[in-house]
Amino acid sequence: MNKIKKTVLIIGYQCNNNCRFCIDAGKRNLVSKTTVEIKQEMKEAKKRGTTYLELIGGETTIRPDAVELISFARDLGFKTINMATNGRILSYPKYAKQIVEAGLTDIIFSIHGYNAQTHDYLTRAKGSFEQLKKGLANLGKLGFKNIGSNTTIVKGNYKHLKRIGEFIYDQGIRNSEFIFVDPSCGGAYKNFDEHVPRISEAAPYVKKCLEIGKKNGIPHWHIRYVPLCYFTDYLNQVSELDEVATFQTEHLAPDFSNFNVESSRREIGRAKTDRCRGCKLFSQCEGVWKEYLKHYGDKELIPIK
Repeated sequence: MNKIKKTVLIIGYQCNNNCRFCIDAGKRNLVSKTTVEIKQEMKEAKKRGTTYLELIGGETTIRPDAVELISFARDLGFKTINMATNGRILSYPKYAKQIVEAGLTDIIFSIHGYNAQTHDYLTRAKGSFEQLKKGLANLGKLGFKNIGSNTTIVKGNYKHLKRIGEFIYDQGIRNSEFIFVDPSCGGAYKNFDEHVPRISEAAPYVKKCLEIGKKNGIPHWHIRYVPLCYFTDYLNQVSELDEVATFQTEHLAPDFSNFNVESSRREIGRAKTDRCRGCKLFSQCEGVWKEYLKHYGDKELIPIK
């Protein structure tokens, strides 16, 4: 199968949320890309064969040129034009209509709680959960169907993952990722003990959430960034395994470019230890975040014989 060429444009790090665990917490003062720079990157990506374009931040919707950028991407002929968002600006019906009419084909909402208490605590933005819900409702009224979600798994929400999954399912979302927090940098790096749960403690709650996708036959209801030994009954719901078979991904940010995301993640951010050797899933598994191993070690890992 030919892989889908995917370009993720990180347009800047400014955001109207201030998530406690944000991986980009230390980058908010970096200068965002200009409209001209982003359009040029789109044109170059199209020449390289990209058919799947994704815009992420920071928060794309707070840029005054967001609708213009979506429209430009449509005119270039990308098959998929996706955007990751916290959904708050989409709570304004006029804006939601503009972004859809500009040519957006897919959207991913960041949903970190099943209620305002959890979500707003983690985003540090009062009212963000209610605005997110209004954004979802506005897209629903417009008949927009390709809605996905990302949920970052941290100490502040992992015990609620089943209820978060139920909330997402009840919103009609059928494309979801539950992402074990990356402590390599940002908020989770700076405050590791506050935000990063042990995988062994989070896994039972993750599995209850994954069961929602499993029992309802949802093709993409996935866990991301965990060692495979804890999820042997859910291997078809591990995002990296699906990703490496489906996509060839590049990330272009204001401060870095990565033209082979799938392979570099294994080499740079994650690791396997001697304890993993002999595991029958060794070659498939990307291991554990290196920063995680520095804090917790590898005694939790259970090689599959």
